Amino acid sequence: MLTIRRSEERGYADHGWLKSHHTFSFADYYDRNHMGFGPLRVINDDHIGAGRGFGTHGHRDMEILTYVLEGAVAHKDSMGNGSTIRPGDVQRMSAGRGVLHSEFNPQPDEGTHLLQIWIEPDVTGIVPEYEEKRFDEVEKRGRLRLVASPDGADGSVRIHQDARLYVGLFEETEKAELALAEGRRAWVHVARGSVTVNDQALKAGDALAVTDETRLEFSQGEGAEVLVFDLP
Repeated sequence: MLTIRRSEERGYADHGWLKSHHTFSFADYYDRNHMGFGPLRVINDDHIGAGRGFGTHGHRDMEILTYVLEGAVAHKDSMGNGSTIRPGDVQRMSAGRGVLHSEFNPQPDEGTHLLQIWIEPDVTGIVPEYEEKRFDEVEKRGRLRLVASPDGADGSVRIHQDARLYVGLFEETEKAELALAEGRRAWVHVARGSVTVNDQALKAGDALAVTDETRLEFSQGEGAEVLVFDLP
């Protein structure tokens, strides 16, 4: 079964320096029909103003992935990590028993566009962990590149959940397929552009909830950047 969630159906918050669309219930946005999808709990589509960001705040028992689409985000945390994440990078922070961190746009005159993703872990109370890896455009062009997994397969970042995240870039005749094992579900998020998935036309911000399907087919991309979550 395929269920489309259109971009305009998402929650929206405008804080001036931060404009955010919420795929699932988050902060002041509540929708009992969209509390998450399996262990996938948050996809926040954030636009952060120049020189602005999130001050030091805490997380606990959550797998947090940051995926930058445009610009940059500077990260510092209580584990002693500090780095600047740019397009192509995937950052993973396992909050475990508790971590403090800050995130801000270090650019003085340009905005940053990023996705922040929260996945509920299958283990709690662990020592916090941090990891980041880069995946160049050529690795994602016309295919689905594994970027996060429970075992770090194919050089992906390792998350504490039986979930896998793939990212693909599609243009014109480029096509890709993803097989889904029995009992698995998937969530497709179009970060930008447009693409057709199993004959469903999707545009930037749209999502596709997938249950009881064995295969996903991606085609007819126009500047498309797509995230695909393979979930228990």
